[in-house]
Amino acid sequence: MTFSPLMLRAGVLTLAVTVAAGCASTSTFSIYDYLPVPPAFSLRWLWNTKKPGPLPELTPSATASVNWQAGVGKAVPGFAPAVLPDAIYAASTDGSITRLDPANGRQVWRITAAKGLSAGVGADADTVVVGTDKGEVFAFDASGKQKWTARVSTEVVAPPKVADGVVAVFAGDGSVHALNAADGNKRWVNQRITPALTVRNYAGGVTTRGGLFVGTAGGRLVALDMNSGIVGWDGTVANPKGATELERIADVTSLPLIDGTQVCAVAYQGRVACFDIARGTLNWSRDVSSLYGLTGDGRNIYVTDDKGAVQALDRSTGASVWKQDRLAERKIGGPQVLGDFVAVVDVEGYVHLLAAANGAYVARMATDGTPATSQPAVFLSSILFQSAGGNLYAVTGK
Repeated sequence: MTFSPLMLRAGVLTLAVTVAAGCASTSTFSIYDYLPVPPAFSLRWLWNTKKPGPLPELTPSATASVNWQAGVGKAVPGFAPAVLPDAIYAASTDGSITRLDPANGRQVWRITAAKGLSAGVGADADTVVVGTDKGEVFAFDASGKQKWTARVSTEVVAPPKVADGVVAVFAGDGSVHALNAADGNKRWVNQRITPALTVRNYAGGVTTRGGLFVGTAGGRLVALDMNSGIVGWDGTVANPKGATELERIADVTSLPLIDGTQVCAVAYQGRVACFDIARGTLNWSRDVSSLYGLTGDGRNIYVTDDKGAVQALDRSTGASVWKQDRLAERKIGGPQVLGDFVAVVDVEGYVHLLAAANGAYVARMATDGTPATSQPAVFLSSILFQSAGGNLYAVTGK
């Protein structure tokens, strides 16, 4: 049973209880969608509706500005824009799918799927894919014409990934379904046993060089062959610890980061861990808990921890470079690199800029008052994010 949302928040995930029903199937129940992130080992967060703290004092030394914005329809966690060189696609809960011109954000076309959507968008040059809470998957071509429909085991909870002629779809029971991008026929399914208590993963996975990298409940990072579904390697990001199921939550709930020859992930009540992308051997790890995600540049890995601080770690060793906690009460989401800055979006839609060199708080900008529905994406010299209020923003910093 899913209760009505109390409020939408950036990067806030749903606590899902997965109950084994015999050996062959599981059922997932959502508890209080879009609530504040729980402090470890406490259930008081279930009733916590505390507003974010005041905006920190700021003497700006940089400027954040909107390059363009476009109305694309209201959305929730599980929705993120798909960014291609010649097109940007965005979807909304009411079933609308919009193609935009990356240069200026102007609408190229807008179509409506037959039903409301629970996640989207995944796209490559030929195929645009969205999903519903009934496990339906809809695919369209680049002109907006429907190509095929398919069905997976349960609700689609994250933007699908489209690469190498394959569509990877992420279902609420933790399974990954690979469909043929041409006709929707099933290629393979990866099904894992999930812990009794998990945090729902709205992020999905990332693809590179024929591999699909997915973080899982229980603190794993899995490398799958996109074409065959064969597991290349399975690495430990964090080991569950504690006497209770709540204490033992150690889930990867955000997108992995491809960082050259290594891939990194972060787990709630766990750590940041970076692995050799080909062999899966651990390069380094650092105890940092996060639900929101990480990003990186040529120097550092940046992560928003579960206390609302942004941390910079050396990308080669994991050593601490700086920590900025002035936004800790603003309920910020996952970070993204924006030129010389690290950008985060808070629960009221403010974009905050930190200096990548030292973490100094240097700029902020208001948007529509609602949080981002996913970690911002890199887009040319901007970041791109979708708001719960229905807008798509391309933001620059200088």
